[in-house]
Amino acid sequence: MNRPELSTVAELLKPITWFPPMWAFACGVVSSGKPLFESWGLIIWGILLAGPMVCATSQAVNDWFDRHVDAINEPNRPIPSGRMPGKWGLYIALLWTGLSLIWAWQLGPWGFAASGLGLFLAWAYSAPPLRLKANGWWGNSACALSYEGLAWVTGAAVMLGGEMPPEATVILALLFSLGAHGIMTLNDFKAVEGDAQMGVRSLPVQMGVTKAAWTACAFMLGAQWAVVALLMQWGVTHAALAVLMLSFAQLPLMFRFVLQPIERALSVSAFGVPLFVSGMMVSAWSLRGLEVATL
Repeated sequence: MNRPELSTVAELLKPITWFPPMWAFACGVVSSGKPLFESWGLIIWGILLAGPMVCATSQAVNDWFDRHVDAINEPNRPIPSGRMPGKWGLYIALLWTGLSLIWAWQLGPWGFAASGLGLFLAWAYSAPPLRLKANGWWGNSACALSYEGLAWVTGAAVMLGGEMPPEATVILALLFSLGAHGIMTLNDFKAVEGDAQMGVRSLPVQMGVTKAAWTACAFMLGAQWAVVALLMQWGVTHAALAVLMLSFAQLPLMFRFVLQPIERALSVSAFGVPLFVSGMMVSAWSLRGLEVATL
């Protein structure tokens, strides 16, 4: 049986996509308030779990179950191009799922349970019968929660010895997950034609590209401005102003995006998203030493 080349396997696992959950896990680590230099091994182990393990698994699962759509949208990907022969895409997805669970076991019950949930969402997103990605509202919500909120809360919980993170940490993680729903929508504009043909109801397919562009921007900005309001309420004004300025810096990109959604989606992803995730880290640092039990 033909085997894929290692370079093709790496392409299937898409290292470029690992950054968001790794960054979110790091935000959780920072927000825990615990000393960072005393737990480097634990931190690196968790970051590797979030990216090269769990996120990579989600990419392999998605490519296997999307191979027919990719044959239309992106025929040069490993599976539709034939460079990943037979059922190797499925075998790698299953193998990486198992390896991720073994890796997660080393982070204790919380890390294992959170990783299990993340892996479940990865399969539920792409695989029938759930195939959440068939509807952009459900699919993008699952991805956003897994990539941002779940990874953030897990990073904090691991640093806290498996304890539930404070309410403020959980709220910020959920708000940035809400904003990440818009980021996930940005990825759908490149595949409108194939999604429509294959019955994938992404937001651009459901709403039209212009309304979907406005919706993506509203999710991103609304979440950031809610974070700003909370940080102001908690008395960390400097962090609130920093997040606000970062959100304002995204506005020129978004204005051009809503005028040309398909052509400009990549520019918002490339230049606007780094500003968004910078606000995540600013917010995480603002929680260090901050005692916020309730709103």
